[in-house]
Amino acid sequence: MTTELELRTKIVEACRQMNANGLNQGTSGNISARWGDGILVTPTGVPYDEMTPEDIVAMTMDGSWEHGDHRPSSEWRFHLDIHRRKPEVNAIVHCHPMYSTILAIRHQEIPALHYMIACGGGNSIPCAPYATYGTPELSEHAIAALQGRTACLLANHGLIATGATLGKAMWLAVEVETLAKQYVYTLMLGGPKCLPDDEIDRVIEKFKDYGPRPKKQAA
Repeated sequence: MTTELELRTKIVEACRQMNANGLNQGTSGNISARWGDGILVTPTGVPYDEMTPEDIVAMTMDGSWEHGDHRPSSEWRFHLDIHRRKPEVNAIVHCHPMYSTILAIRHQEIPALHYMIACGGGNSIPCAPYATYGTPELSEHAIAALQGRTACLLANHGLIATGATLGKAMWLAVEVETLAKQYVYTLMLGGPKCLPDDEIDRVIEKFKDYGPRPKKQAA
């Protein structure tokens, strides 16, 4: 059973990993994880290399947070709203990776150019319409784009990846950015030859137990 301190530590580690593997730059991304009756979310404006587990902000589902040295991320609203509306989601990774953001700037979804598109829950990674960051409108656009999906792009903004665990949300963010990069490159060659919906449906079925999972503890 993960403790709150362990989860806070994992969030800090994931933030640093997010920048190290090129998913994000500076402090523009943010991460949340469900904890108890609320969520833990990264603070606003704290450099990841200086962040400690104690800096992570605890929020309740009514949008309030514990008073302390830090306020929650400026994007806390869509984190909280997604957790409220999608009980299967236990972690959310939001970042601004290069190729996903290029497509988001073009308001382009990622089509079924590779069977790994199924890791997002369907035959595309949709792009939500633009709204100012931190607003209820952006939350609603993101939630709509995530219907039947585990990831989406945000127009002129970046990427949201969700998961049953923080590890799965991070894994998905990497996979979506890889698909975005492949798509951008294939567009230079005239566009991809996409897979049909029935093939993606078969892959989705096969993917029900796919992805990272915790190691079994030794007896």
